[in-house]
Amino acid sequence: MPPGRLLGEVFRACPTGRRPRGRPRTRWRDYISRLAWERLGVPPDELEEVDFNLAAIYVSDAQYNRNVYFDTLPQAVRLYMLYNHWALKVLLYFFMLVNLSLAIFEDPAVYPLPIWATMLVEILCLLIFTIRLIHYAKVILRDKFWKDPKNICIIVILTLTLVDMIIYGALKAANYYGVRWSRVLRPLLLVNVTEGRQLRRAFRSIRNALPQIFYVFMLFMFSILIFSLMALKLLGKRGLTNINGTPYFTSYLEIMFDLYVLVTTANSPDISIHLCTFHEEVRQLVRAKRHKMVRAFGVLQEQREEGGEPVVTQASWNQLVRLVQPNLSNAHRELLWSVSDDKNQGAIGKVAFVQLADLLNIEIITIKSRPHPLQSLCPSLYQSAPSKLLCQLVQHRAFVMVYDLIILVNAVFIGLDEENPMIANSEWVFLALYILEILLKLYVFEPRVFFSKHSFWNWFDTIIVISALIATIINSVMKSSSHFSSRQILDIVFILRVLRLIRVVDSIKRFRIIINTLIRIGPAILTFGQLIIVVYYIFAMVGMELFKGKVTFYEQSSTNLAKAYCGNPLLNGTDFAKLNYCKNNFNNVVSSFILLVELTVVNQWHDILYGFATVTHISARIFFVLFHIIVVIVILNIFVAFVLEAFFVEYSVDKSDLQTSLERKIEELELAVAQYVTLQRVVSGGPIESNHMTNI
Repeated sequence: MPPGRLLGEVFRACPTGRRPRGRPRTRWRDYISRLAWERLGVPPDELEEVDFNLAAIYVSDAQYNRNVYFDTLPQAVRLYMLYNHWALKVLLYFFMLVNLSLAIFEDPAVYPLPIWATMLVEILCLLIFTIRLIHYAKVILRDKFWKDPKNICIIVILTLTLVDMIIYGALKAANYYGVRWSRVLRPLLLVNVTEGRQLRRAFRSIRNALPQIFYVFMLFMFSILIFSLMALKLLGKRGLTNINGTPYFTSYLEIMFDLYVLVTTANSPDISIHLCTFHEEVRQLVRAKRHKMVRAFGVLQEQREEGGEPVVTQASWNQLVRLVQPNLSNAHRELLWSVSDDKNQGAIGKVAFVQLADLLNIEIITIKSRPHPLQSLCPSLYQSAPSKLLCQLVQHRAFVMVYDLIILVNAVFIGLDEENPMIANSEWVFLALYILEILLKLYVFEPRVFFSKHSFWNWFDTIIVISALIATIINSVMKSSSHFSSRQILDIVFILRVLRLIRVVDSIKRFRIIINTLIRIGPAILTFGQLIIVVYYIFAMVGMELFKGKVTFYEQSSTNLAKAYCGNPLLNGTDFAKLNYCKNNFNNVVSSFILLVELTVVNQWHDILYGFATVTHISARIFFVLFHIIVVIVILNIFVAFVLEAFFVEYSVDKSDLQTSLERKIEELELAVAQYVTLQRVVSGGPIESNHMTNI
C-alpha cells in the first residue's frame, strides 16, 4: 500500500462481525481507525464521525426508500449528505417547474415572450440539471453511474434539447419554420431524476400490468372486428344514412371506428387487474430497506464480550438518531429506544436495530401538558363543583351528539326559503350555538392544546364559524342601511353554512375511518397524478405542433362571420362547429390540457376527433385513439385498481407489531394515553387511529 494512502476498499467494506484469519483481535472499527491514523494521519474521532454519517445515510435511505449505491469514501459520504439536503431538492423541483412552464410563453403561447428570453431560461434550467447530475456522479461509484439507465436518459435528454435549441434558433434567425420537438422530452426529466423514484415505480407498475391488459384489450378489439364485419355484411347495402345524409355502414374501417367510439362513449371498457405487480414492488422495497439497515448495523456494531453477538450501544444509537432526525425530542427518542431495548440491556442486536427505520416512520404526537389559564387566574372558581360538572358535560359523548343534531337541524333550515323572516333570523340562533360550543371547549381544554397543529377539526370549526359570523354581520349591516344585499357576500354566507355540515362526517366512526384512509393513501394518489400530468404534457406538446391554428375561438360578442365555423371553412356545417366546440383547440398549452381532460372523461370525444380530422387528415384519428388507449384504458384503469387495493389494505389492515409495542410501552411508562384518547375524541371528534402521543 503506498504511504499516505488508504485503499478505498477498506471504507467500502461491510463487516460481518467475524474476524478474518490473520487480522488482529480488535473491533473492525478499531482496525480501520489504526490504519487511518498510521497511513493517513486521520484522528480516530474524525473517522468515527465518518462512520456515524455513513450509518445515518443508510438509515435515512431505508426510511425514505432510497435505493442509491453511493460510494462510501468519506468525501463521497459528505457529498451524498449534501445531495439529499432539502434545499437542493426544492431548488431542483423549482427549476423543473420553470422548465415545464416555459410552454406557457413559447409559440403557441398564452403569454408570448421573445425567443431569446425563453431560451435563456431554458439554458439556465439545463445548467442546473447538469450540475445536479455531476453532483450525483461524484456520489456513486463510476461503474454504477454509467450502468444506470436513468443517468444515460438524462444525458441524452439534455443533449437532444441543446441540439434542438441550436437548430430552432438558427431556423428562426433565418426566418424559416421550426419545430421545438424536444419539448416532449421535458417531463421525462421529472421521471428520471433521483427524486422521481415514486413516479418511476408507478411507470414500472403500469409496465408490469401491461401483459394482463394486452390480452383483455386484444379480446375487446377482436370483438369489435367481428361485429364490424357482421355490420358490413348485414347493413352495408341497405342504404342507411346518418343525420347529415351521408352513407352509413359502407366502409369496414369506418364501421370499426364507429363501433369503437360507440363502446367507449357509452362506457369505457373496464379491465380488472389483480395488483400482484404492486405486491412484488413492495417486497423489493422491504428487501432493500433491510439491506440498508444491515449495512448501518455493520458500521456501528461492537462486540461487548469475546464470542458474543455484535450489538449497537445506546450511546451510538442515540447519536445515530440525532443525525437522522435532528428535530426529534429527547422524550420521543427515549421512547423509541425503550421499544427497541425491551430487556433494558443498554444495547440492541441486529434484529432490533433493523426496525429503526420503521419506528421513525411511525408518527408520535408529543403535546406538553399545561394547566388551564383559568386554573391559575381563578383556581377557586375553576375547581368548584359547578365548574367540574360543566367540564364533565362538555367531555361527555352526549355533548357531541347534541351538536351533531343541531347541525342536521341547521341543514334543514338551510334548504328552506331564505326570504322567510323566521328562517333568516334562525341563522343567528345557530351561530350563537356554535360560538357557545367553541367557548365551552376552550373553557374545558387548554387553548394551546385545543388549537394544536394536529387538531384539524377544531381549527376548521373555529374558522368556519367566525367567518360565517363576520359575513352575516356585514350582510345584515348592508341590508339594513341600504336595503341591499351583496350577492357575493350572500354566496359566501351560503357556502360557509354548507361547509359546517362537513363536521358531521368526523362524528361517524366509519366515515372517519374512510377519510383517514384516503388521507393516508394520498401520496400514492398524487404519484399517479404526476404520471398523468407527464403523459398530458407529452400529448399537449405533440398536439400543439400538429393542430395549432387549425381551430379558432371567437368571443361571444364577436361579429366575425368565421365564428360560425371556428375560423376554418372546412368545419362549416359540421357537428364540431354546430356544437360550438371552437374553444377545444391546441392553440396554447392551457387549451391543450383542457381538451385532454375532456378526452379523458370521454365527453363527446368523437365529435372533437372528427373536427380535427376534418381540418387536417383522417390519420389525425391515430393521435386521439392512441391517447384514449394510453390514458383512459391503461393508466386510469390501473390507477383505479391501485386506489381500490390500497384503500382496502389500509382499511382492513391491523396495527403492526411496532405500533402495538409503542402503545404498550407508552402505557408502561404511564404517559397518559387514556387522557389523550379522551381529548382526541371530544376535541377532534374521534379516537386516534394510528398516531400516538406522549404527554410530557
